[in-house]
Amino acid sequence: IVMCQVLFDSQRQFNTECGFLLQYEYFNAVLINERDEEGNYLELGKEFILVPNDHFNNLPVNISLSDVQVPTNMYNKDPAIVNGVYWSESLNKVFVDNFDRDPSLIWQYFGSAKGFFRQYPGIKWEPDENGVIAFDCRNRKWYIQAATSPKDVVILVDVSGSMKGLRLTIAKQTVSSILDTLGDDDFFNIIAYNEELHYVEPCLNGTLVQADRTNKEHFREHLDKLFAKGIGMLDIALNEAFNMLNEFNHTGQGSICSQAIMLITDGAVDTYDTIFAKYNWPDRKVRIFTYLIGREAAFADNLKWMACANKGFFTQISTLADVQENVMEYLHVLSRPKVIDQEHDVVWTEAYIDSTLADDQGLVLMTTVAMPVFSKQNETRSKGILLGVVGTDVPVKELLKAIPKYKLGIHGYAFAITNNGYILTHPELRISLMVLVEFLTDLERKPVCA
Repeated sequence: IVMCQVLFDSQRQFNTECGFLLQYEYFNAVLINERDEEGNYLELGKEFILVPNDHFNNLPVNISLSDVQVPTNMYNKDPAIVNGVYWSESLNKVFVDNFDRDPSLIWQYFGSAKGFFRQYPGIKWEPDENGVIAFDCRNRKWYIQAATSPKDVVILVDVSGSMKGLRLTIAKQTVSSILDTLGDDDFFNIIAYNEELHYVEPCLNGTLVQADRTNKEHFREHLDKLFAKGIGMLDIALNEAFNMLNEFNHTGQGSICSQAIMLITDGAVDTYDTIFAKYNWPDRKVRIFTYLIGREAAFADNLKWMACANKGFFTQISTLADVQENVMEYLHVLSRPKVIDQEHDVVWTEAYIDSTLADDQGLVLMTTVAMPVFSKQNETRSKGILLGVVGTDVPVKELLKAIPKYKLGIHGYAFAITNNGYILTHPELRISLMVLVEFLTDLERKPVCA
C-alpha cells in the first residue's frame, strides 16, 4: 500500500516537472557494470555495487538500490520507459524501509504497464545464449490477476485463403500471445473460421475451459494444425461466439465477470451491426477486440467500428515484431473499470518453486502478493489509466509462522488453498511430490476425443 501511494505522488509530481531536465538514475539490469572497449561504463550501465547476501542465497545483490529490466523487444530509452523509470525511482526508499521493517521479505518489485520491471534488491540480469531476455512482467500471473478482472474469452481466427503465408504465421503468434495474458481465473476457447467453423480442440466445442498452463499449452499445439483456405464467413463465427458466451455465462461455471471476443483477421467486408444489435446492444456486456493482420488497411474502418461500438480496442499487426506490444493493449481496456472504481484488490498466486533461492533444505516454496497501481489525477481519472502492479514474494514458510498452532488441538492442522483449488500450504506438501503431481497432471488432463 505504501508503494502504491508513493507511485501516485511521484507520477503526479512528474507531470508538473516534465518541462524541466530530469535528474535521475537509470540502472539497466542487463547493462550494469558493463564496459565498452575503452573501459568506460556503458550508458545506462554505470557502476552498480553487488555484494553476495546470504538472505538471497548468496546472490550478488544491492540492498540499497533497485534496478530496471526492460524486455528485449523494447527500446531501453523509449520516452515512455525513461519517464516511468524517473517517477518510479522514489520506490528505492520504500523498498529499503520495507526490508528494514521486515527482514523476512524477499523480492519487491513494480511492473509497469509500459513494460519495464523495477526490482529490489538490484541484481544483474543475464541474457540467454541468443542475447535475449524474454521476461515481460505484464505476462506474469501476479500482474495479470492484479491488473484485470476474471474474464471469459472467445478467440476467433480467420483461416480463409487470404490468410496464407506470413499472415497466418502472425495470426498464430497473436493467439499465442493472447494466451500468455490469460490466467487461472480466466476461461477461453479458440475457433478458426472460413466457410465453416473449426474448433481448435474439437473435443471442447461449445464450451470454455480454464486458462491454466496445461490447457493453454494443449491449444498451442493444435494451432500448428491450422491452414488457410476458402472464404471467411465472419457472421457465422460471431454468432457462435456470442451464443457460447451467453450459454456458458448462464451455467455459472465461468468467471462471472468480463466477457470478450478477440477477432484476428486480415479484413471484414461488413460491420455486422445486426449481429451486435441482436446479442450485445444496448448493454454491450461483451467487448470486441479486433486485430488487423497485414499492412493493408482496406478493411480497417470496419474493424475499428466493430471495436469502438462494443467497448473494445482496434490494433493493426504488420510483422511478428509487432505482436507482443499490440496484444498487450487490450489489458489496459479491461483494467479501466477497476481503475475508475479504484478497486485495489490484493491478489495471491498459487505456490510455486523459486529455484533462485534454494536453501540448505532444497528448493523454496513461494507465493506472490500483488495489487494494482492507478493514476489518481483528477484530469485522467475518468480515463482509467493503469500505471502498473506492485508485488512482493513471500516464502510459504513465513505464512506458516502466522498459524496459531495452539488453537488447532493435538491432531489439528491448518492448510490453505487458492480460489482455483491450488494448494498454497499443507503439512504434507512436499516439493518432490509437487513436481511428480504436476507431471502426472499434465499427462492426465490432455483432452482425449471419444
